[in-house]
Amino acid sequence: MTVRIAMWSGPRNISTAMMRAWENRVDTAVVDEPFYAYYLAETGLDHPGRDDVIAVQPADWRTVVAGLTGPAPNDREIYFQKHMAQHLLPGMGRDWLRQVTNAILIRDPAEVVASYMQRRPGVSVDPEELGYSQQMEILERIATETGSPPPVLDARDVLEDPRRMLGLLCDAVGVPFTEAMLSWPPGRRASDGVWAPHWYAAVEQSTGFAPYRASAAPLDPAWRPLAEACAPFYRRLHEVRLR
Repeated sequence: MTVRIAMWSGPRNISTAMMRAWENRVDTAVVDEPFYAYYLAETGLDHPGRDDVIAVQPADWRTVVAGLTGPAPNDREIYFQKHMAQHLLPGMGRDWLRQVTNAILIRDPAEVVASYMQRRPGVSVDPEELGYSQQMEILERIATETGSPPPVLDARDVLEDPRRMLGLLCDAVGVPFTEAMLSWPPGRRASDGVWAPHWYAAVEQSTGFAPYRASAAPLDPAWRPLAEACAPFYRRLHEVRLR
C-alpha cells in the first residue's frame, strides 16, 4: 500500500532540502510543487519562470489531484509530495486531503520574509502568499476530521538535529526512518521543477541539512508588518510541533 505524504511548506523554507532527503530513499518517489501552474494561472502573479511553469504543468487542480492520489511513480512504496501551502487556493477542493498523509513544515516568519523579499525586491506581497494561514487551515481541518493534528516540523528544529526530527516525522507518518535521509549527492534532479534555476542554487550545492544559523541582520522595518501578520499563525503551529 502506497503511503502518500503531502508536506505543506511556505516559500524560503527547507522544503527542497526535505524533498532531497525523501528522494534519497530507495523506496520513495517525489513530486515538486505540483499545484504551481494552477496557482499562477488563477492568481495572475508574476513569479520568475511563470510561463515555463504554466507550460509544463496542468493548470487544472482536479487533474493534479488525480495524479497525487493515484499510483506512485515507478510503483514506489512512498510518494512524497512537496507542496506550497499558499497554492491551496479557495477555489480548490479539500476532500482529497483525506487520501494523503498530511504534514506541515514551518519557519519563523521574520526569517522567511527577510529571505523572500531579498529575492523579490520592490514587489508587494500579501500575507496569504507566504502560506501560514493555509497551514493553519490544514491543521485545523485534519484535526477536526481525524481527531489529531497532522505532524508539524519547524525548520530550525530540523537543522539543529536532523536525525531526531526526521525520525519523529517518519514515526508520525508511519514509515521507518533511514540514515539515507540525512545526506544526498549535490546537483540538480530531474524531479526539480522548471523554476529550479531561479530558486534552488543553494540546495543544488548541498549534500545534507546545513547547521542552523540565526540571521545576523535585523529585519528591514519596511517588511516587519508582513512578518507580524504571519506571526500569530506561526506561534499556534509552533506550539504543536514535533519536538
